[in-house]
Amino acid sequence: MTYEAVIGLEVHVQIKTASKMFTRVAAGYGHEPNTLTDPVVLALPGALPVMNKAALDAIIKAGLLLGCEIAPVCKWDRKNYFYPDSPKNYQISQYDQPICLGGSVEIELPGAARNIMGEHKRIPLTRIHLEEDVGKLNHGATDSLVDYNRAGTPLMEVVSDPALASADEAYAYLTSLRATMIYGGISDCDMEKGQLRCDANISVRPVGTTKLGTKVELKNLNSISFVRDGIAHEIKRQLGVIERGGTIVQETRDYDGMTGTSQSLRTKEEAHDYRYFPDPDLMPVKVDAAWKERLRAECPELPFDKQRRFMADYQLPYTLTSALVWDSALSAYFEETVKIAGAAKAQAAGNWIVNDLQRELSAAGRSLADARVRPGHVAALVQLIDSGAVLTNAAKEIFVEMFATGDEPAAIAERRGLKAAPTDAGELEQWCRDAIAASPKALTEFKAGKDSAINAFKGPVMKAAKGKANPKLVDETLRRLLAAM
Repeated sequence: MTYEAVIGLEVHVQIKTASKMFTRVAAGYGHEPNTLTDPVVLALPGALPVMNKAALDAIIKAGLLLGCEIAPVCKWDRKNYFYPDSPKNYQISQYDQPICLGGSVEIELPGAARNIMGEHKRIPLTRIHLEEDVGKLNHGATDSLVDYNRAGTPLMEVVSDPALASADEAYAYLTSLRATMIYGGISDCDMEKGQLRCDANISVRPVGTTKLGTKVELKNLNSISFVRDGIAHEIKRQLGVIERGGTIVQETRDYDGMTGTSQSLRTKEEAHDYRYFPDPDLMPVKVDAAWKERLRAECPELPFDKQRRFMADYQLPYTLTSALVWDSALSAYFEETVKIAGAAKAQAAGNWIVNDLQRELSAAGRSLADARVRPGHVAALVQLIDSGAVLTNAAKEIFVEMFATGDEPAAIAERRGLKAAPTDAGELEQWCRDAIAASPKALTEFKAGKDSAINAFKGPVMKAAKGKANPKLVDETLRRLLAAM
């Protein structure tokens, strides 16, 4: 019998706010243990919660970005469980009236090759609800210590439908969701800091059936790659159990990404095990149309929408847009450059940004915000090349110095003698005639309509010019001579 996998993801996203979910104490990372606490975080007697409106803004904005229905009223519930990372012995969460319902995450599956766009599909969401994070357990050789700095941090849980069919789909889903949260300014989604955490619910069933199999929850998936690897491992494990005549047990398993193995942690809890009931200290929240519209106006263009626009408006190839759109700062830098250089120079500008600028930033260990090279520098360099004042090889040298100094490209070219030398028109025409005469096959192909055949003449011309001829003049001269033949 052939089986298929059915996967649902529960993704916890820490919301980027200055203070915690139900108290004014600061939210943060990297502080001395147990310094970001107060009576509310530590659940001391008499302490009462007060809602953080910035966190509510963020989750509504996330819901709008993902096409969710924003509930007109949501409420708070207590999720009861006893564990040392939760000082109250319950978590304030949302159970039957979450703030966001439905929606979807657009994903792109791997293409047939790296430079080919893959299939796009939408993974439906069940809900997004808001809750508070718990503390962090630090396990030593002989003891376990609790740091409550993280406790009370605003936390969104994004719950997908059981609609993912493979480890690759799960990887694409997380990549897209993470980019959406970063684009929206909702979270930095740094998995090493615990700002994005994922649990996967995995089951298998015979192909052609609709009933879900027994699910296993996989935890400790602390990188997007480990999510993919862990799901692939669990699908293989479940199929192995079935092939041996065994039965899948509903449980929670811990996945070790370093060894590629998993082990059982506990049998899986059901919702009734948490004894949810409405929190008596918090009032329901009403979300009116004005609130939603204010946040809708702040929603940015998402990566896939931006990619489609770049390909349509600027005629950029898929590979270049893929390198630009997943970093909102980089794509904004590109658009500012194009605004100065002109849309016709978009691909040239994009190539300098993706290849040369990113290479220099990486080598220098700098961020884009720290770069001395601004969009106006790149636009000016592209225009110098296009006008023939600077040749491409010289432009490479100019860019390196421009990155180091922040000087204008024209000034660097003048200072270092890198401007292209004017080529005698008669001499250039003779070089072009010689190249055409030496390549009769390319001449026949070009006359038959193969435009790329002209490149067979350009190499010999540039060689005769010792690399100093203006490529634009070479192209124009060749086309004029070929049109007359």
